[in-house]
Amino acid sequence: MSGTPVMNFKLSVLLMIILALTLSPIGCATSPETDKPAAKAAVDALAEKYTAVTEQSTTKAAMDTAISSGAEKYAAADLDAAKKIWETAEAQMKEEKYMEAKQSYVAARAAFDKATAAVEEGKKLAATEANAAVANLEKAWENLKAAAKNVKKKMKDKEMIDDWAAFTKTFAEDLKATKNKIVSDPAGAKANIGELESIIGRWDSAFKELLAPPKPKATKSEAKPSNTLKK
Repeated sequence: MSGTPVMNFKLSVLLMIILALTLSPIGCATSPETDKPAAKAAVDALAEKYTAVTEQSTTKAAMDTAISSGAEKYAAADLDAAKKIWETAEAQMKEEKYMEAKQSYVAARAAFDKATAAVEEGKKLAATEANAAVANLEKAWENLKAAAKNVKKKMKDKEMIDDWAAFTKTFAEDLKATKNKIVSDPAGAKANIGELESIIGRWDSAFKELLAPPKPKATKSEAKPSNTLKK
């Protein structure tokens, strides 16, 4: 049987209903009037399952919409809450508690819709935070460049000199790309800012180490272990 799961299930329900109504009058042991309640109960059970399956399908679509809109990044709390309700509904379906499952799917769909609606506000908040972080990053960069001038004469290691020259070039490019990214992907921009802050922190530590006074040389008594420890 081809088609979507919901359509296939709907056709199966209709066939079973027709079969139940067709066979209900047949038989010697019971009368048609006796069979009617059982047939009705079977039809009602199938109808409950059908409505639950329908809600399951529409709720799954709402979940996919929430995820594709960016709820995992910008409305994580709302999305997690919706997923918990979805998991409850799925468990109820396995237990064949179709009426309860239907109600849970309806609640889950509303929660997924709420997560989707919260994405835009979450993006705005993330963009505000990213812009503030960029401003702090630029200040840290200016301070680092000033520190580099102070240690220029002490920076004698060729590898360190080459690394600093390469970093000054790539940092400007990375900073520009990160600022441009804030509009479309503020969460990603915040992650990039964190990486750049970490690199600046390592360079700052390296410069401070170059400016630190040399450590005093160890004296003979400090260099040799004491003989008093020997037996």
